[in-house]
Amino acid sequence: MTVLKLASYNLHKCRGLTGPHAPERNLSVIHALQPDLIALQEVDFRFGARPEALPRGLIAEMTGLVPLDIVGRTGTNSLGWHGQTILLRPDIAATARLRRLPLPGIEPRGALALRLEGLTVIAMHLGLARSSRRAQLTRITAQAARIAEDHIVMMGDFNEWRDDRGLESLAGFQVIAPGPSYPAPMPQLRLDRMAMSRDIQVIRHGVFSGADARNASDHLPIWAQIRLP
Repeated sequence: MTVLKLASYNLHKCRGLTGPHAPERNLSVIHALQPDLIALQEVDFRFGARPEALPRGLIAEMTGLVPLDIVGRTGTNSLGWHGQTILLRPDIAATARLRRLPLPGIEPRGALALRLEGLTVIAMHLGLARSSRRAQLTRITAQAARIAEDHIVMMGDFNEWRDDRGLESLAGFQVIAPGPSYPAPMPQLRLDRMAMSRDIQVIRHGVFSGADARNASDHLPIWAQIRLP
């Protein structure tokens, strides 16, 4: 597990910019991207019992990945917690340990912390207000310092379009914003990012626009190939 391909993807409830609901498009994008591990946002519908927008029965068949079993999902039929889950290779999932990190802010938010051998991955979808995002990142970095034993990667939809504001808590990390990822048809804003320990080597990174990704969601997925020390 020295070299890993990590990715993050906001699915927008599997309905492209305006619909219809077509999760097969998103799964085709993930299959083409071929990550070892991918953090997903907006995998559940927003209202009511928050049922899954990404059908769990199709995930392994179409991508070869498996979703983490999250104890305490948002709803009985939800795939994720606060709309988030992590897909990963079955051999990695066998030894993974997961915990939920409740976050402060105006809206209900939470992060997922995944503990692997030699690596802690924290998946997040930060709030719409910068004050909330600052408080959430402060909480996440403090928790990461407490629970992580080795190297740390934080990734997801940061909802932050500026490079010089809102990311102050990440001063001790290398921040990777591969390029504009929103809106998917004509990307202008770098909302999706990764932040990782400075001793992790970033081999390559990018924004993925293949496999009809511009129509599958309002975000394009980002990815990075890393090498652990």
